[in-house]
Amino acid sequence: MSKPVVQLASYIDHTLLKMDATQNEIQTLCQEAIKYHFCAVCVNSAYVPFVKTQLANSSVKVCSVIGFPLGASLTSVKVFETKAAIEAGADEIDMVINIGLLKSDNIAAFIDDIRQVKLACGSKILKVILETCLLTSEQIEHVCLICRDLNVDFVKTSTGFSSGGATIKDVTLMRVTVGTKIGVKASGGIRDKATALAMIDAGATRLGCSAGIAIVTGETGKSSY
Repeated sequence: MSKPVVQLASYIDHTLLKMDATQNEIQTLCQEAIKYHFCAVCVNSAYVPFVKTQLANSSVKVCSVIGFPLGASLTSVKVFETKAAIEAGADEIDMVINIGLLKSDNIAAFIDDIRQVKLACGSKILKVILETCLLTSEQIEHVCLICRDLNVDFVKTSTGFSSGGATIKDVTLMRVTVGTKIGVKASGGIRDKATALAMIDAGATRLGCSAGIAIVTGETGKSSY
């Protein structure tokens, strides 16, 4: 299956989350997103105000990560971070689940962590990062059902900072589990057009990529969040 460049680009959150990202690199990221018509630019929250100014008068959205990359912050800290990022100009929020709570079977606290961030988002888009490489298929399914019932906007595979990224198997499972109700974002290790299209065919409706330009131009890029 082949998709036009602009159509494929519209799936992509152009991403730069490495800890040593400079303002010049973020500026370039924004310029690239505008040029290639990517869906959003995804950055750490400290860069949200700058990105908001860089993307002014464009259709590209501002996305920020919350509790990133470990997901182990206090829920109150995630809520504060979410509200601050939105106030600074974020249109979309990608939060990391508290995997420790899930694996401790503290499901009530686990669900409340997501619910509170969802409430803090208001009308803004919320994507919930599972970090699928650390979960069993049963746990992935369980989290997806929780997210579906909480009416989040997307479930997302990975941070790109753990031991693995998106796989066709996990994206397929996530899509089958949530049905058509919410989106699925594949992220981590997507470096070329063929892989991107395979993720979309498996059910992804958004892609988190630092190799977005290589993907839309048909090259092979280096993925470095």
